Amino acid sequence: MKHSRNPLRIEVPLLAWLVIIWGALWQDFSPGNLLFGAIIALIVTRLFYLPPVGLSGRFNVLHAVRYSFVFVWHVAVASFELLWLALAKGPRVRSAVVAVPLRSHTDLMVTATGHVTSLVPGSMVVDVDRANATLYVHFINVEDAAGAERVRREVLDAEAELIRIMGTKEELALVNEEHHLERMMSAERGEGGTR
Repeated sequence: MKHSRNPLRIEVPLLAWLVIIWGALWQDFSPGNLLFGAIIALIVTRLFYLPPVGLSGRFNVLHAVRYSFVFVWHVAVASFELLWLALAKGPRVRSAVVAVPLRSHTDLMVTATGHVTSLVPGSMVVDVDRANATLYVHFINVEDAAGAERVRREVLDAEAELIRIMGTKEELALVNEEHHLERMMSAERGEGGTR
């Protein structure tokens, strides 16, 4: 049974991601190493059979650049929070595993969201329910239901950022609609608080 392959132009974001991973693994982002990584990525994606990755065909460079700074900020803040928790609470810190149902059911988006979440210190994906697109994430410093809800919100915010970067048009419309509803609700709360 012959499997259809994505056209090369559709796989450009995947190839770019593989080249970035290659550079990170070798800790060498020199042009020569990145070129070699691009050749390896082309060989792997063109010669070997891999299940087709569902790509949306869109990639927003501006959102990707902006989110890279936001992501680095989250990593820095989480690192300092962990340092503070280690010094102030030590072994008394409570943790929890929180189930986070995602909006997107595509393998690429679920995987990307899981990786972005796990790269932030203090959080780690311990299981994935692929059929229901649910991540089970272990978080440090979750004391109660409000803390678990904060964790869910952080993971869903990361997923929303990734959808803005490379999600499908339908996923992007859903994220924009949710954002619009949240702004309307906070505006209503603001008006209600001033009366």
